Amino acid sequence: MNIIPPEMEVLTPLEPESLLARLERAGRICYKSEGRITGHSARAFVRTLMQSGHHSVIEHESISVRLVCDRGVTHELVRHRLASFSQESTRYVNYGRGNSDRRGLEIIKPLFFEEGSEKYRLWRSAMEVAEAAYLALTAAGATAQEARTVLPNSLKTEIVMTANLREWRHVLALRCGPAAHPQMREIMKMVLARFQELLPEIFGDLA
Repeated sequence: MNIIPPEMEVLTPLEPESLLARLERAGRICYKSEGRITGHSARAFVRTLMQSGHHSVIEHESISVRLVCDRGVTHELVRHRLASFSQESTRYVNYGRGNSDRRGLEIIKPLFFEEGSEKYRLWRSAMEVAEAAYLALTAAGATAQEARTVLPNSLKTEIVMTANLREWRHVLALRCGPAAHPQMREIMKMVLARFQELLPEIFGDLA
């Protein structure tokens, strides 16, 4: 068993200046102000759009992100129906075979269980039992889709999520908030921090 942290990666090749220029071109159609486009006008125009609440314009651009998290998080994430998802399948991935250098499960460490605590010990023990049951089932000839019945929510999974920028704002505002599950908030805070680096005009006001 390998216990790993969550991670994220932006898959869409992003050139912020070009993206903002495309948004400006689309947005200025609404006001027939294309003649005011210059080589440096996009950032200010998009910032004005965001401040005025004219967020429909940012639906014209999308970002794909690869997330490595536990399956409990993705059970919640895929409820965002204005996004597209491609997820690692427990029906087809046989964790009993493993790669050439390992055999067994990869598990996401929950941030709320401190290593060395009784809660962490109980959680890790449960993960080891689940792994042993899974490996025993696959060794006995169970297929991946049969053996997955004993896999825990803490199982590491990879999922690619694609959404337009307006939907990303909605997801991040909701899933980075204090009411979000701690592990959901953990991975979404990573996404938000990266988006704020790339596109502060669109995501800079989110916390």
